[in-house]
Amino acid sequence: MQGKTVLITGANQGIGKAAAVALGKLGAKLVLVCRNADKARAAVADIEREGAKGVELLVGDMTSQADIRRVAAEFKARHDRLDVLLNNAGALVPSRRTTVDGIEETFALNHLGYFLLTNLLLDVLKGSAPSRIVNVSSEAHRGAKMHWDDLQFKNGYSVMGAYGQSKLANILFTKALASRLEGSRVTANCLHPGIIASGFGTTYGGAAAAFFKVAHLFMISPEKGALTSIYLASSPEVEGVTGKYFDKCKQRLPNRAAQEEGAPERLWTISEELTGLRPVSHAAA
Repeated sequence: MQGKTVLITGANQGIGKAAAVALGKLGAKLVLVCRNADKARAAVADIEREGAKGVELLVGDMTSQADIRRVAAEFKARHDRLDVLLNNAGALVPSRRTTVDGIEETFALNHLGYFLLTNLLLDVLKGSAPSRIVNVSSEAHRGAKMHWDDLQFKNGYSVMGAYGQSKLANILFTKALASRLEGSRVTANCLHPGIIASGFGTTYGGAAAAFFKVAHLFMISPEKGALTSIYLASSPEVEGVTGKYFDKCKQRLPNRAAQEEGAPERLWTISEELTGLRPVSHAAA
């Protein structure tokens, strides 16, 4: 990783921060995308104390498509290569909320944030090949399905239903992306990090936050949870491997919904419309 440029979203805490520390120690040039500037600056100081050099910070809200476009533009203005894009930012949203773009927040942050940022940086990734895209998904996808008629849970919002669907969407996105990138020497893989003791689940307060604060006592550390992200970002063992789902640094088959024929392309088309990368041809879910 010596001298390679790595962009990580949601890197001010948890597995994103742990991955940044590890990749920085390996010599990577880090660019971190974080929403909260004060927390991010403190995280940068921590990461640099651990051995990373010259960590760069881009402040942006990954629920805002305008912010994502600005972050991508700022990155391109400063860098002519990107060796690894680690899409890590995500949240568990306890009640239905909409973003500045009018999109349900779980879907907007956990899936569309990955989708839009990746597409905006694809030209740099292709120009830096061999390069890698790593998407943090979750075993929470196991009990999930795509609610194609109501992807944004306008009716009967369920916190775990919305979260599980977003993590399933990460896998479908990875599959569609890998197919499009065939022959480009840009790989795309996704992973389950484990059940992590971090700030995850506590962002919005309330009963969910109280539950996660207690549950953290029984969870693995962010450092252990980051291992598969680090592996997919840096290991020569996965050079050329693409379109796969990993858990504990091993390939695993995702659930049946993630293997449904046509689902990756269906989601891709909807995502293009919701992010403005394609003119709306029909009402997006």
